[in-house]
Amino acid sequence: MQDHTPTYDEALSLFQEFNQSESLLKHAYSVEGVMRYMSRKTGQDEEKWGIVGLMHDLDYERFPEQHCKKAREILEERAWPEEYIRAVVSHGWGLCSDVEPQSNMEKTLYAVDELTGLITAAALVRPSKSVSDLEAKSVMKKWKDKSFAAGVNRSVIEKGAAMLGMELRELISDTIMGMREVADKIGL
Repeated sequence: MQDHTPTYDEALSLFQEFNQSESLLKHAYSVEGVMRYMSRKTGQDEEKWGIVGLMHDLDYERFPEQHCKKAREILEERAWPEEYIRAVVSHGWGLCSDVEPQSNMEKTLYAVDELTGLITAAALVRPSKSVSDLEAKSVMKKWKDKSFAAGVNRSVIEKGAAMLGMELRELISDTIMGMREVADKIGL
C-alpha cells in the first residue's frame, strides 16, 4: 500500500476516534502548538511537525499499557508515512519505546511533551490561569520544587534539551511561546 500523507483534518479525526478525554485533547493541542512554533523557528515543515505533535498520544487513552506500540499499528494500518510513525513512537523512548529520537522533529517532540505538562501546571497556579503572562523564570522556580507537578518526568525534559543542544530556560521559553499560540484551544 502506498504511503498516504495525512491532512490535518484526517489526523484530528483519527485522534478523536481514539480519544474522548478533554484533557488529552488539550495536551495534544499544546504539543501541536509547540511543535508548530519550533518548526517555524528552525525552518522545518510546520504542517508535518504539527500533525506529529497532535498525534503523539493517539493510543494513550484506549491502550495505556501498549502506549506507542499500538500507535504504530494504528498508523501503519492507515498507511501513514514511516517518518510520522517513527516520530510518534520515539517520544516514548526509554519509557515505553526503544525508538531513540534521531531527527530534529523527534528530539523536539521528546523534549516538549512532558514540558507542556509542567507549563500547564505552572500556568494554572497563577492568578491569571494563563500562559499569556507566564515567564520561563517562573517555570524554572517550579522546576526546582520536585513536589510541584511531581508526575512530570524532568529527566526526560533535560535529556531532550541536551539532545537539541538547548539550555533548559530557552526550551521552556520556546515551549511557552508555542503554547501561547494555542491558548484559546487549551483553555490557558
